[in-house]
Amino acid sequence: MTYSRHNSRNRKIFPLVIVIAIVLIAGGIWAATTLFGEGSSDRESSSSPSAESTATVEGSQSPGNDPQSPNPATPAEENGIDRPTASELGKTYDVVISNGRVINPETKLDQEGLNVAVQGGQIVLVTDQQLKGKRVIDATGLVVAPGFIDNLSYDPNPIGVWNKIADGVTSNIAMHGGTASPEKWYPYYERNMPPVHFGASFFYTQARNQFKLSRYDTAKPAQTQTLVDQAEKALNNGALGISFSLEYVPGVNDKEILPLMKLANEYNVPVYFHARYSDMEEPGTNIDAINELLGYARASGAAVHIDHINSTGGTFSMTQSLKMVSDAIAEGLDITSCIYPYDYWGTYLNSARFDEGWQERFRITYKDLQIAGTTERLTAESFRKYQQQGKLAVAYAIPKQDVIDSLKAPYVMIGSDAILEPGFNNHPRASGTFARTVGLYVREQQVISLSDAIAKMSLMPAQRLEKQAPALQKKGRIAKGMDADIVVFDYDKISDKSTVEKPEIVSAGIEYVLVNGQVALDEEGIHKDIRVGQPIKSEFLRVKAGGSSLTWEDSEVPLLEYRNANYVDLEALKAHGYAVNWDKVTRQATATSGANGGKVDVPKPQQGELMLERGYKLAWEDGSSTKLLSVGNRNYVPLSALKSHGWNLTKEGSNYKLSAA
Repeated sequence: MTYSRHNSRNRKIFPLVIVIAIVLIAGGIWAATTLFGEGSSDRESSSSPSAESTATVEGSQSPGNDPQSPNPATPAEENGIDRPTASELGKTYDVVISNGRVINPETKLDQEGLNVAVQGGQIVLVTDQQLKGKRVIDATGLVVAPGFIDNLSYDPNPIGVWNKIADGVTSNIAMHGGTASPEKWYPYYERNMPPVHFGASFFYTQARNQFKLSRYDTAKPAQTQTLVDQAEKALNNGALGISFSLEYVPGVNDKEILPLMKLANEYNVPVYFHARYSDMEEPGTNIDAINELLGYARASGAAVHIDHINSTGGTFSMTQSLKMVSDAIAEGLDITSCIYPYDYWGTYLNSARFDEGWQERFRITYKDLQIAGTTERLTAESFRKYQQQGKLAVAYAIPKQDVIDSLKAPYVMIGSDAILEPGFNNHPRASGTFARTVGLYVREQQVISLSDAIAKMSLMPAQRLEKQAPALQKKGRIAKGMDADIVVFDYDKISDKSTVEKPEIVSAGIEYVLVNGQVALDEEGIHKDIRVGQPIKSEFLRVKAGGSSLTWEDSEVPLLEYRNANYVDLEALKAHGYAVNWDKVTRQATATSGANGGKVDVPKPQQGELMLERGYKLAWEDGSSTKLLSVGNRNYVPLSALKSHGWNLTKEGSNYKLSAA
């Protein structure tokens, strides 16, 4: 509401002015009470006269989307709390989550009493001021967090996805496994409309099966080249990375792996590895397994993710394995890992993991194996029978301390390595991974903080894959402009309920789940008619023919256009008084003014070259930094960054000109 003041030219009507002033003061008091909600709760506001026609009873579904969105110029505090305009406060949003403890791991926001407005599938406000909604969810005493991202899952089958929703998962990404044919995989799941977002890796093991190779055979060079070509096609069709399962296919060697690693580096996608060994028995130990993966990262430059290090690559050697990874990260390698928060693993009895010597390797006996979905512990006789049938068994073989130590590592995130299968066949991690992380390891054992746990379950998985998957750049955060994938849970009650005997039991304490702004779970249960999951794909942009140029003082250099912005080669700065120095560990260049200029060769990028966001940054003297764009082995800085650092930028037709300010 806006007020204006009018001064009377006729001083004789002074009494009238007094009356007007009184009216204005009263109006101001009314506006403050209405806009800021003094003395009223958010749930009460939804039933006030001003909201009566649009608010719905708690538990009902949103009646639709309003195309309006708040003013993008809304100021925000540094920690991510918005300061809405009066216009924004007057709007009625699709969903308002009121009075919750909001955690945004990207900005380190962790504050109670905040309200989150959702409109048209996006978060449009995070504020401590009262908001109106068609549906108002009272989150008093509850935690409001980004929807969990399970990037160590499998295909979003029509049974397991509902247990994911009940565990707070809003994105199910098949990076342990995946598909050899994303051009078929993605359309299939788009037609079947799962309730969670979905994506997949190029699954090397599956693709390799076309050659009828046994798990112990090594591919021939021509076969490897065919697989490289197929992997490249898969990446261009949306695959989010490349995945290997070395322990299950021990015949795969470095001559097969390195060409795929180099391809991954070229395309700026990570490679996910189930490592080769899971024990400390010679020959072939966890230390050998970690060394192998770090060696591939060094040789190729590609990013590496180590699947479930608590059960593969770190079991019985966790302290040493974690140190090896930490040292590699300090060296400048791009390495991450994950765990599932259980001290027992599970797999099929006919897999290579149960080759001869498994009892010595895993330090267990037959009685430490249990058939999933039953109470049956195995004997030598039943083991042989079920091995022939390929039954899935749980192995009680992970030291509890290994889970704790790995969870504390800053580069380790959470991934389930499971999704419930037909017949309720699987490890309980298929249903309880995320609730168990919070309930057992945060609330009960206090191994890590709640904020850190939220980061490991949302932001970190998004960041691992988002460089070439723009959809993930808007997930894993609670902030204006982010996707409205949200979980609301009761910190005092959240816990896993699934067991080895009954892996299908859903988690407790997850109160609400929003996917793409729609309520998929609430006090009435899971809404199986809400199936709004969207594909999460890699996207690659290439240099186009032609292009603009930049006249910078006395030189002319080519420009790149990328996502509606123009970029200039970083080397061009050297001709204009900047020294540019690289730090390979931080993946950051530093620009320092005052250097002698000179002629610098800036080649024109070739048509068809990939334009990639590798995460490189340029640091300026004022402490700010700018994200760089990479093409081949060259890096480009946006013209907007030069404009904000003292250069005048003007447009001349389709070209640009920079001159000293």
